[in-house]
Amino acid sequence: MNYRASRLMSAATAGYGVYALLRPAHLADAMQADADQRASYDTLARAYGVRDLAISTVAILGPGAGVRAAMRSRIAGDLVDCATLTIRAGDGKVRAKVMAVTLGWAALNVAALRWDESRA
Repeated sequence: MNYRASRLMSAATAGYGVYALLRPAHLADAMQADADQRASYDTLARAYGVRDLAISTVAILGPGAGVRAAMRSRIAGDLVDCATLTIRAGDGKVRAKVMAVTLGWAALNVAALRWDESRA
């Protein structure tokens, strides 16, 4: 099995990982963070970047078992990100945006993995 959809989603996730490392302020901007919160969001964005690049590398280059494990890790990460960022979001619109992005990305990853597994 080649896991094309999972590898494609992982490539997109790797792209976000690079973006998060190059422009960590994007997360604080999206969260509409106060000046005193921005440094912690920058740190979190960098952590997301490293995590996403590591998981994506396994999914893109690894064997089938590695792809499955990486995709499950990615999905779990999206759900944890949703909980973490939703709790921190002060504004209802920001909270809704966080939920849409994180749960939407988790759903796309679930769909890719299921698609690939259904082709086995």
